[in-house]
Amino acid sequence: MPKRGGLTLSHPVVVGVLLVFFLLLVVGFISGPLGRSMLGDLGLPHWLSVPQPEFKLPAEVVFHLFGFPITNSIIAAWLTMIFLVGFSYAITRRMKVVPGRLQSAFEFLLGWLYNLCQRVAGEENGRKFFPVVATIFLFVAFNAWLSLIPGFGSITVTTAEGEHVHLLRGANTDINMPLALALVSFVFVEYFGLKSLGIRYLRKFLNVGQFFGSFGQVVRGRLRAGLSGLFTGFIHIFVGFLEAMSEFVRIVSFTFRLFGNMTAGEILLLIAAFLIPWVFAIPFYGLELLIGFVQALIFGGLTLVFLTLAVAHHGEESA
Repeated sequence: MPKRGGLTLSHPVVVGVLLVFFLLLVVGFISGPLGRSMLGDLGLPHWLSVPQPEFKLPAEVVFHLFGFPITNSIIAAWLTMIFLVGFSYAITRRMKVVPGRLQSAFEFLLGWLYNLCQRVAGEENGRKFFPVVATIFLFVAFNAWLSLIPGFGSITVTTAEGEHVHLLRGANTDINMPLALALVSFVFVEYFGLKSLGIRYLRKFLNVGQFFGSFGQVVRGRLRAGLSGLFTGFIHIFVGFLEAMSEFVRIVSFTFRLFGNMTAGEILLLIAAFLIPWVFAIPFYGLELLIGFVQALIFGGLTLVFLTLAVAHHGEESA
């Protein structure tokens, strides 16, 4: 009987929420530019509408610190770091044998990332790569999710020069932040490759041994073997050049993949909120939550794959 009463009480709540949602949708449609273009101006208050969004790709400078410009995207990145550090400290400060909801969710997420690293890279390497992959994943994901908080990008301040700029902007939508993350991924891939293989790791980029060895054969009069080896050695040099180019192309692909998806999502939300204010953008918020998770998984997952390939190169050469 109590369970049936609980279900009965939930129906009016659901109906009421749906009714409010529908009314806000109708009001937003009428007050928005899409509704006004179809129905004309019905004299509704201007505060019901949303100002036309202005898209600016360069991040706005809020202030200078020791001569360095601090943009609104940097402030948003600092906010993400403060949130992650504070959230982690609050959960781990009082660890319980029987975890609560937040501790369970946090442990589940980190455990899932740790298992992913071990499945891809093996137990030993997975333990080494986990801090890098988890940091990139959490930073990219929470950069995207925190920027979805209503009012996040609407706070404006006046700079020392008298300009009105936005205080916060999604860090992933500033191309400098994805570029910095791509460079971090690149540095760690090369670091673990050199640490695993030593100076021999560079042979996949500068594989000139056979070319010079075959050149010596030509000098000693072994023309047939020498010329054949020169051709093969030239192919090895060319393949090494392609390997080196692919390392730098990864930086470009990492940067523009994250920047493009996050910027497109922000523009989509702004346009949806402008055309039909109030509740029309809510479904797109759910989509952006998913896209933020997917982009963090792609960035962290590809970093994990490239780290694994850099270390596995040692095993291939030893075989």
